[in-house]
Amino acid sequence: MDSRIREHAEVIVDHSVRIEKGDTVRVAAPTIAEDLAVAIYEKLGERGAKPSLSMRSSRADRAFFRACETDDFELPEQSLAEMEETDAVIIIKGAENTAEMSDVPPEKIAAYRTATAPVQKERMGKRWVGTQFPAPGEAQLAEMSTDAYEEFVYGAVNKDWDEQREFQRQMVEILDPADEVRLVSGDTTDLQMSVDGMKTINDYGEKNLPGGEVFTAPVPNSVEGEVLFDKPLVHQGREIEGAWLRFEGGTVVEHSAEKNETALTGVLDTDEGARRLGELGIGMNRDIDRFTYNMLFDEKMGDTIHLAIGKAIRQTVPEGQPYNESATHLDMIVDMSEDSFIEVDGKVVQRNGTFRFEDGFED
Repeated sequence: MDSRIREHAEVIVDHSVRIEKGDTVRVAAPTIAEDLAVAIYEKLGERGAKPSLSMRSSRADRAFFRACETDDFELPEQSLAEMEETDAVIIIKGAENTAEMSDVPPEKIAAYRTATAPVQKERMGKRWVGTQFPAPGEAQLAEMSTDAYEEFVYGAVNKDWDEQREFQRQMVEILDPADEVRLVSGDTTDLQMSVDGMKTINDYGEKNLPGGEVFTAPVPNSVEGEVLFDKPLVHQGREIEGAWLRFEGGTVVEHSAEKNETALTGVLDTDEGARRLGELGIGMNRDIDRFTYNMLFDEKMGDTIHLAIGKAIRQTVPEGQPYNESATHLDMIVDMSEDSFIEVDGKVVQRNGTFRFEDGFED
């Protein structure tokens, strides 16, 4: 087995979810990522854990969704019961065909997410990690050879996470005590929001692997202005390009997209919370140096910020603060490398992708 796969498994088990003897661990993986699942199982066995494995098929998922009616989805009680008894969850991504779900109606996906929201809420309270196996589907989506994509993935994943944590800590110390944030990029994005009372999280490869961002939650009703997401995203097999949102009183009141606007509309119509922001994230992983149409990597890319419509991440919202609830959470990216700045409490803390605490910053 490729030594990089074994290293990936070790980072997952020992760094990301910190498995201990006796832990009940659920591993969910696509069939193409069997090698990584095997390597993880080996590590879990060495640590005396109690694992269960779910090998997923996107073709089977597609067949199920196309056969069901929108009103058929109900809470899967067995899945909730299993999650309640689980200590840690490891979720592996990887596809032979990233567009397998592209002909599933968006309203079916939205209905399923709503029905299974209690399962996801339970999972968020566990030790969990989502990671990527360098499969051919994602390599093709990134317009890379499989070998080159493997190098890219392992370069972003198998790294010194203590060093990355310390680099990102400098931004956490700026954002965590802040009241107001303003994001400006060219003449297409000027967005203001309050983060007063919210918690800023240093993501260094725990919940997401790779990590490489700091993120917080806006106060839901505070977001004002407009934003153009100049990086595309792939959602349920559909590529959305040129997504534009305008906020008033924290709510999306206008939206458009240059491509697949109906897919964006479907997400916004999931529920009331889907029209509000649940996350502000700042990408800081400089080993992710190219856009690959994979949000797990793209949102961590240096010189970018990302905003998520929908569910806030629970750990960013302290008790007593307003929490944005939704069955969806969709990240979208703004390139901040040119003609852009991030302002915190009236002070520019990043300009054209360079942070105030980095060499080359121009005030």
